Amino acid sequence: MKILRRRVKTALNIFRGGGMRGLRRHWNKLARQRREDRAYQKWLELDGTIDDAKRANVREAVKVLAYEPLISIILPVYNIDERWLRKCIGSVIRQIYANWELCVADDASTEPHIARVLNEFAASDGRIKVMFRETNGHISAASNSALELAVGEFCVLLDHDDELSEDALFYVAKALNADPAIAMIYSDEDKIDENGRRFYPSFKPDWSRDLFYSINLVTHLSAYRTDVLRKIGGFREGYEGSQDYDLALRVIEQISDDQIRHIPRILYHWRAIKGSVALSGGEKSYAHERARLALRSHFERIGVNAEVLATVHDLHRIRYELPPPVPKAAVIIDACSQNGFSHEIAGRIAAETDYSNFETTLVTNGSNFETEGINVVSSDSQNRAERLNAAAAKADADLLVFLNTGIGPKSPEWLDELVRFAVQGKIGAVGGKIVTHDGVVVTNGLIIGAGDIVSDAHAGLYSEEAGNMWRNLIVGNFSAVSAQVMAIRTGVFRSAGGFDTDAFPQGLFDADLCLRLREQGFRIVSTPYAEFVAAEKFPRQISDAERLEFDKRWHEYIEHDPFFIKNI
Repeated sequence: MKILRRRVKTALNIFRGGGMRGLRRHWNKLARQRREDRAYQKWLELDGTIDDAKRANVREAVKVLAYEPLISIILPVYNIDERWLRKCIGSVIRQIYANWELCVADDASTEPHIARVLNEFAASDGRIKVMFRETNGHISAASNSALELAVGEFCVLLDHDDELSEDALFYVAKALNADPAIAMIYSDEDKIDENGRRFYPSFKPDWSRDLFYSINLVTHLSAYRTDVLRKIGGFREGYEGSQDYDLALRVIEQISDDQIRHIPRILYHWRAIKGSVALSGGEKSYAHERARLALRSHFERIGVNAEVLATVHDLHRIRYELPPPVPKAAVIIDACSQNGFSHEIAGRIAAETDYSNFETTLVTNGSNFETEGINVVSSDSQNRAERLNAAAAKADADLLVFLNTGIGPKSPEWLDELVRFAVQGKIGAVGGKIVTHDGVVVTNGLIIGAGDIVSDAHAGLYSEEAGNMWRNLIVGNFSAVSAQVMAIRTGVFRSAGGFDTDAFPQGLFDADLCLRLREQGFRIVSTPYAEFVAAEKFPRQISDAERLEFDKRWHEYIEHDPFFIKNI
């Protein structure tokens, strides 16, 4: 009855705030969540658990590894329930890959069973090392004590109530065999409740620096080269609750992005019990602010001026400082193919911004009119990429901002937001989030090779829905962004040769440009804080010739978009 009353109360509150439309949205989101949970439970039955046949296959794979590094597992312990401690250590002992050591540091636990259990395990397996701290120093100090015991080439971090999958260390070793230069590894993860039920998977993209600045992408399983951990001084006290986030931020300052590897498998089960962040982010609310403290410290060390703000669900928003003087942006609006377009739209879009230094260029099909403060470029070309290139060539600005005529900004900070990212030296192109009048996402990044040759990320979700790993609500990386909203430094655009007008005249020129920028080492960013409302959807027109050329040129991305999740 309590559950029923709570549900009725929730429904009434939603109805009062949004009427039947609000209730439909709520029910649709709940239905989507249930479908995702059912899909995961089905996936677990088919592919997500290890049976005897899979164990045998992994054992055979271990035998042919050319390189079997010693892996040190770092385990700080403090007053954890005995059953969770036994399950945690048991998950290490059951590892199919055998060349490991478990380095345990007890942080002066007061519960008598801790020493008994740890001594029991240490006596039964010589690979288990245990040290007992005389004073309680909290998790950073305890983790450092465990790190002092480590002699392995790599360290894997483990919490005292969590579990590793049986094949976790094998996949770490396999990754190191494929690329011995790797210095940092992270895997997918899920949660596990008191009854052993696994749920809420985190299927992660490959390394995504801007997503990592918004949420701790790495979390579990995480593994680091031991000498790098010692070089940075291990864990820092004062960051408890987000000490692993702070550690990862300091590690990436010492290595290149090419040395970071994502293993797209669930190798870690995060225990969801009372007091754990796995159960609720509010269980340790202080951890979120300490995460932002770690981010601020990171940006200070690398010499980047940026604000770190709290955002939705207590995640993080980075606002880079604009350089003085404020760079000039050229807002380019192609009106040639839009039926019913009026000149006033260009003026309205430009007026709805609090950015101080910009010009507006309207590309038309030759109509004669004058609009004060708006540059007009006439073109009778049917080639959209060519029209945009022509307008970009005439722009006298530091940045180019391409906008579709059929969209309008939701807030005046849209241009400021795009520019703050676009001026960063390692960012190539920046996109925004477009939704319908009903709040349904049209695009929030582009996906290569999923469903269609190019698809819109998060399309069909409500604007306020989190999506996978909250990526619909926070800044992150994609392989490409749509030219419906795209900001790029003028110099970067021109040095890349602009849009390819020959190969992709209509439908794929934006994705092609972004992929060329990625090949040059630039990141592609989508920010939901530059949000627009679309008057109507504009389906991407792609010719057969464009498809063939795109597949030929970017087949590797079509086969594997590093930012697309396709595990289930």
